[in-house]
Amino acid sequence: MSDQLLNKRPKLSFWEIWNMSFGFLGIQFGFALQNANVSRIFETLGANVDDIPILWIAAPLTGLVVQPIIGYFSDRTWTRLGRRRPYFLFGAIAASVALVIMPNSPVLWIAAGMLWIMDASINISMEPFRAFVGDMLPSEQRTKGFAMQSFFIGTGAVVASALPWILTNWFGVANTAPEGIIPPSVRWSFYLGAIAFISAVVWTVFKSKEYSPEQLKKFEETEKEEITDENALREVPIEAGDGQKKVTLGVVFAIIGAVTTWLTYEYGLDKEVYVATGGLTVVGLVMAMAGILQKAGKTGQGLVVVMHDFIHMPKTMKQLALVQFFSWFALFAMWIYTTAGVTAHIYGTSDTTSALYNQGADWVGVMFGVYNGVAAIVAFGLAPMAKLLSRKWVHAISLILGGLGLISIYFFSDPGMLIISMIGVGIAWASILAMPYAILAGSIPAEKMGLYMGIFNFFIVLPQLIAATILGYVTRSFFEGEAVYALVLGGIVMIIAAATMYFVDDVDADVKQV
Repeated sequence: MSDQLLNKRPKLSFWEIWNMSFGFLGIQFGFALQNANVSRIFETLGANVDDIPILWIAAPLTGLVVQPIIGYFSDRTWTRLGRRRPYFLFGAIAASVALVIMPNSPVLWIAAGMLWIMDASINISMEPFRAFVGDMLPSEQRTKGFAMQSFFIGTGAVVASALPWILTNWFGVANTAPEGIIPPSVRWSFYLGAIAFISAVVWTVFKSKEYSPEQLKKFEETEKEEITDENALREVPIEAGDGQKKVTLGVVFAIIGAVTTWLTYEYGLDKEVYVATGGLTVVGLVMAMAGILQKAGKTGQGLVVVMHDFIHMPKTMKQLALVQFFSWFALFAMWIYTTAGVTAHIYGTSDTTSALYNQGADWVGVMFGVYNGVAAIVAFGLAPMAKLLSRKWVHAISLILGGLGLISIYFFSDPGMLIISMIGVGIAWASILAMPYAILAGSIPAEKMGLYMGIFNFFIVLPQLIAATILGYVTRSFFEGEAVYALVLGGIVMIIAAATMYFVDDVDADVKQV
């Protein structure tokens, strides 16, 4: 890549886009192993079906905290490895270590804690990858760039999701174990996933280059007129202040949350209630810490910037936020309840020590592999379809097909027929990984690409937090513990997400996609 200062981002070749996206193959090994097997691990270690959503709360919480912070700092980083690549590498190393430790958890609380660490590490690698496409590609290639990421996400997840089944059926690795012990097929899947994760990310780190801050500034000056006034970042001056109000309000919130949590726990209310009130305590502590840091004149200013930009996000980002909220609520319901729903509804057992349960759990891995495989294939068709129909309508249609796929699980009794369900989910997944980001990237300034991509992920993690808080109660109280109904609910919510695409304004939809 030339070092001379260009006025506009040049188009990259197919193989340059391939190399800069290849790390997502490894990242998805981590996510796919997590999504397909963590509920299985929790149940094996003694978790009840209605406890699983709360145990999964680690994933959205870490994303809520980690992604905007990493986005903020990656916007301001420049090292010998570049701007985003140091985060790719550090996150990959930490996530790979967590993947090795996770399936060796001796008790439930250790497994839940490892999920926090693993998810935080994956997020450190993943968030800058989204901004990387915005940094490196001109607007007319961004759909192709995010579609390439979707391809690698799908490809990595096909193998990773099916690894336990492959190891058992092709290599004879046992998929059962004594009560409270993770089966060998799952453990070895995580070990192989760790190797794949670090290897793929290292490929991108050393096979890709990044534009310098001077080049990016030049690009931004040239391309600034492409962002309409309505969608441009409103640069409102920020007064640092002394942080005292934040400290005071934070302490008040923390005390109210702590007292409410204690009262609800003491009087035996549902665990979801005191988890929610406990969240108020966390918000208060974070606010107080932000005020303290601001008073110290250090990274508190960065936290103020994050909150400022969250409030003044571009119009298109606000519109996409609603779509993301419903889409990811549905996905989270699928990830946490497919194992329990399929094993109970189709295989007729919830006994984690039985061969039948583990056969069903392995088949869930195959199902997840199928939807990711479909996503990998569909990814290559997203850019041509976007040229034909527009990005927003391709995304809406994809979400409808995904919703119908989730709903259809209830109506099938033959495990093989669930492949049909996963085809619909795979089409939706390919679009979810590409279209919102391609639409968003055209409406935000380059110098805050990482920060805004991180903030955008609020609307991925917030629905997951809500789902983790309420789905256990809903499944227990309204669905009589039948997890398959949570999957049907997820399908309905995904169709609602499709309807909200009508209100999205794709500000650079007229830019010719190549």
